[in-house]
Amino acid sequence: MRFTKMHGCGNDYIYVNCFRESVNSPRETAVKLSDRHFGIGSDGLVLIMPSEKADCRMRMFNSDGSESEMCGNAIRCVAKYVYDRDIIHKRSISVETLAGIKYIEINTDENDIARTMTVDMGEPVTEASEIPVIAETSPVTDLEIAACGRDFTFTCVSMGNPHAVTFINEDVKLFDVERYGKVLEVDEHFPRKANIEFAEVISPTHLKMRVWERGAGETLACGTGTCATVAAACLNGICPREKVRVELLGGELSIEWKESDGHIYMTGPAEFVFDGEI
Repeated sequence: MRFTKMHGCGNDYIYVNCFRESVNSPRETAVKLSDRHFGIGSDGLVLIMPSEKADCRMRMFNSDGSESEMCGNAIRCVAKYVYDRDIIHKRSISVETLAGIKYIEINTDENDIARTMTVDMGEPVTEASEIPVIAETSPVTDLEIAACGRDFTFTCVSMGNPHAVTFINEDVKLFDVERYGKVLEVDEHFPRKANIEFAEVISPTHLKMRVWERGAGETLACGTGTCATVAAACLNGICPREKVRVELLGGELSIEWKESDGHIYMTGPAEFVFDGEI
């Protein structure tokens, strides 16, 4: 099988061109190939496929084999892949995902190489039952959960997949994400588990964030999680509805929750690493 390694802000996946290749057991393949010691090494497996509804289709599997509805970093890499390899060579493309069709604007350099992408991530979902999260109020901005002897207050948002965001008054780079993240991911309040974001407020337009991803553990970046974090910050009056810079362990993303259409727009890079065969 031929594959391509790509990453968005360090969130790395194995990409397979299913216009040419076929993957019969993607869940098992994701687990085997994602192993960083005995496989290729990645946060998961992404299949780039034909679509009857959009320019192409993306299926994304975490390193534990579970399939996710959407991945913001992966979809930027999908856009770069199909553009740079002339599969779909146009600046505005649509990608079918389990979270619906997403629309992407591709920004190129002087050599017509795709460098950054702006993704219309759609409207954040704040209705508790649709996220889903078990809570007494909706929107969910004050969900209190205790983990490992510490109390957290979460704001819950879905960007096609469930997120729980908490703002901490300490240096997020020093925070023990693994200790709390693996417990909170499977908390009883989250029927389909949840991605857990720990955010530090630097200014109204500057956040720092680390993420414990459902099915993958801590990753260097999470596009949907970054969007959910900005949405949570806006819902709590921390950030205005304008462009917010979010620092992640693997890079930076620019997020804007527009008043005009209610959609969240994510702008960030996508990087080719290497092609391979296994």
